[in-house]
Amino acid sequence: MQKTYIAIFLILNSCTMKNTKLIEPKAEKINTSLSTHNDERIDEYYWLKERDNPKVIDYLNAENSYRNKYMKDYQGLEKKLFEEIKSRIKEDDSSVPYFENGYFYYTRYETGKQYPIYCRKKENLDANEEILIDENKMSKGHDYFRIGGIDVSPNNKIAAYGVDTVSRRLYTIYFKNLETGEVYKDKIPYTTGGVTWTNDNSAIFYDKKDIETLREERVMKHSLGTNIKNDEEIYFEEDETFSVYSYKTKSNKYIVIASQSTLSDEYLIINANDHNKKYKIFQKREKELEHSITHFNDKWYVRTNKDNATNFKLMVCDDKKTSKEYWKDFIPHREDVLLEDIDVFKKFFILIERYNGLKRINIKPWNDSKNHYIDFETETYSLYLSYNPNINTNKLKYNFSSLTTPSSVIEYDMITREKKVLKENEVLGEFNKENYTSKRVWANARDGKKVPISLVYRKDKYIEGSNPLLLYAYGSYGITNNPNFSSVRLSLLDRGFIYAIAHIRGSQYLGREWYDDGKMFNKKNTFTDFIDCGKFLIESKFVDKNKLFAMGGSAGGLLMGAVSNMAPELFKGIIAAVPFVDVITTMLDEDIPLTTSEYDEWGNPNNKDFYDYMLSYSPYDQVEKKDYPAIFITAGYHDSQVQYFEPAKWIARLRDRRTNKEPLLMYCNMEAGHGGASGRFEAYKETAMEYSFLLALLDD
Repeated sequence: MQKTYIAIFLILNSCTMKNTKLIEPKAEKINTSLSTHNDERIDEYYWLKERDNPKVIDYLNAENSYRNKYMKDYQGLEKKLFEEIKSRIKEDDSSVPYFENGYFYYTRYETGKQYPIYCRKKENLDANEEILIDENKMSKGHDYFRIGGIDVSPNNKIAAYGVDTVSRRLYTIYFKNLETGEVYKDKIPYTTGGVTWTNDNSAIFYDKKDIETLREERVMKHSLGTNIKNDEEIYFEEDETFSVYSYKTKSNKYIVIASQSTLSDEYLIINANDHNKKYKIFQKREKELEHSITHFNDKWYVRTNKDNATNFKLMVCDDKKTSKEYWKDFIPHREDVLLEDIDVFKKFFILIERYNGLKRINIKPWNDSKNHYIDFETETYSLYLSYNPNINTNKLKYNFSSLTTPSSVIEYDMITREKKVLKENEVLGEFNKENYTSKRVWANARDGKKVPISLVYRKDKYIEGSNPLLLYAYGSYGITNNPNFSSVRLSLLDRGFIYAIAHIRGSQYLGREWYDDGKMFNKKNTFTDFIDCGKFLIESKFVDKNKLFAMGGSAGGLLMGAVSNMAPELFKGIIAAVPFVDVITTMLDEDIPLTTSEYDEWGNPNNKDFYDYMLSYSPYDQVEKKDYPAIFITAGYHDSQVQYFEPAKWIARLRDRRTNKEPLLMYCNMEAGHGGASGRFEAYKETAMEYSFLLALLDD
């Protein structure tokens, strides 16, 4: 690659917030030529990928310093917002216990402490508490600390747990004797953190990552007390577009190795009582054959898109004859209902469905008597099953919330159909859910589709056509943002903001076709849907046309980058959290984590048609000489999902090319990764930064 060196320079910029004059950091330009399909791109900030280059560290620190100075007059507001958010959270709190293998397990927090304490009680909740892991003690001396899961052996004597102290999602597995408190010498690095125990307690299966790409590529078996160098490789996934993970079926009969890509799945099954035998392939992988498997009573239940079942159907086969020619329809495909998941109990099986955008729980007895749905009397809500490990119970636990109702854990008796609220999250302070209202509206997309929007606001703060509004979306991987409650969000609502979620294409809010219509060569529908939702909200007078804000993170940060290029005049300000904005360069670099596994989501730019299409919307490549809205960007130096250099390059190019002087700010957490800071409250400091940025813009 030919490089041209251009000296670093600084520009004096007049800040609009409080009219303070500061010098913006300007990254040095070192032109790197990137050529693909005879198309040359010049990337003047490619050098920011050099993670350990002192000049890169200096630049990131300069961005952080600039943000701090720029927002100096709002430091009091940031602090107030953080304390406000923190004050609503009950510090001495605990989770709803679940019963598994003779013990009740739960997590609790203590006042003044950042991290959870994992506990259990034997047989009943009046028994003495046994502390499995106290993260507060273990995290001392670490800027970042996270437990990646605690898995207790079938005999209840040993806990395996993963620890990440860097925030690269590379966990080291440790083992603790729960009878003596001893931590064994066994120490397994570079894993996903979770393990699957064999039924005889002698060994664990674990998933190992490639250190560079972070792809889950191997399933290994470790016998407790042996040298990890002697661990047995059970399976290695050679295809770099697939990732692997392992788990045990709810029936406890099988250990399953799952190998998955965006459009294809393959499962390998091992008898958990005879784990030394070689695995059996459930069904050989086929491109565009998607399926997931659940075992119950010597049968496998297969959720699949086989036979053009776009919204998935449920099939069944004998547990000895598992290839697809033996699959028989159990729940047929429905054009208007997306089958998202299933769960099984001794007397019932559960279907998690999505109809007209809303989740529902379909309960069916095994004896073929009539099914029924749990009733939810609201227009828009969030719903998901809790952890239900006890297969013999008739009581189902699920989590429910809405934009105005705090999250509740509800126990539902599948026989009597009675509901019991086990816990509703307490919001401290003066919160009264009757002060807020939520609704669902439908925007007209430019191609005639109707795009749903869930929104919430405080009743006494709403003035038609005058409120500021924060429009949020994600729109990728088929991930659906359910309209759930957030006590954090109250800091905006109580200041007159309306909060809205645009259920744009790329999610599965309206079924699988809604996802397919927002990926690959249809990806731009995601961006235009968001823009059209913004225009609809202005036309419908939910928002002052000069006070529309946008927010998205990760792939939603790609969305923010795209709409800032396509419709910059629409937004007063944009928050782009850990944004995936350098689409072409990243997707051409197979050494970057997640690249090869995502070709079926974005396309493979080694193919010229995909290259041209992706280039046409890639936010970094499409930055132009024009006015841009105010943008606040966040990044994590150790981010394993979106590398820090993508947002760093993006803000550098935006500064260089924009033709106006709206603030461009970036905060790079030098200790954290994709999920932000660890600790119960630390992440809210970044939320306070984001909210103060929005509120400061309203001062202009």
